[in-house]
Amino acid sequence: MAVAHAAAVAPVVPQDPVRPFVPGPAGTHITIRGLTKYFAGWPLYERFDLDIPKGCIVSVFGPNGCGKSTLINMIAGLIPIDAGQILFDGKSLADTKIGYVFQNYREALFPWMRTIDNIAYPLKLEGQPKQDVERRMAELVADFDVKFDLNRYPYELSGGQQQTASIMRALAPHPEVLFLDEPFSALDYEMTLFIREKLQDVFMRTGTTMMLVSHDLEEAVYLADKVLLLTKRPTRIAELLDYAEGRPRTVETLSDPRFVQMKRRSLEIFQREVRR
Repeated sequence: MAVAHAAAVAPVVPQDPVRPFVPGPAGTHITIRGLTKYFAGWPLYERFDLDIPKGCIVSVFGPNGCGKSTLINMIAGLIPIDAGQILFDGKSLADTKIGYVFQNYREALFPWMRTIDNIAYPLKLEGQPKQDVERRMAELVADFDVKFDLNRYPYELSGGQQQTASIMRALAPHPEVLFLDEPFSALDYEMTLFIREKLQDVFMRTGTTMMLVSHDLEEAVYLADKVLLLTKRPTRIAELLDYAEGRPRTVETLSDPRFVQMKRRSLEIFQREVRR
């Protein structure tokens, strides 16, 4: 006797009418409206709105599987969205210069290129003159106090040196927005502290808008002007907290009552969302 099996049917992405675009408040750099993303028919983000101010570091933190990396990958154009709009200063992504630092530095650099050529690659893609490329390379070497040989190939360098090169490459073309997807997760603590301080130095000099995904709450709060705390999926904004502590932030910051209070508040929100 034949037995009929009913196949499970996943829900489809809803086809909502396009909502009127509402710009963010003055000073907004990245405007996200109605962002929707489904995986295998199930919602990760639905009608998600967010305003990222210009000239600040936003740390993204939330429960496992909530789509932290997916969020910045969608904003950066690495993952297509199902619906919604994302604008940078009112411009499309195609008209915006961005930089991206990947978590896996071993796969981010071209192994057949010398490290210096990896760093210069975005500038050569832009067709910049050789003297301008060399000038920018010299600036980056000085900014990051590079002590290792950039004429070596990436696989000849330590993990921290490779990630340093990855960050230098992302910053080489003077991006308007820098995305960092857990850039410290594969580094030892000494190298994490070094790169963290270099990023803070770059931010203080340039004011580049940055979005940082982190799985370390202390790191997320330490670097941030705003802490974006997300819910479980379908992902929404749990809270967007302001942390207006001045810079440079140092080891003393970690014991400052305002830092401790911000970390405690972020942890309370995180635990609330995890338990839901």
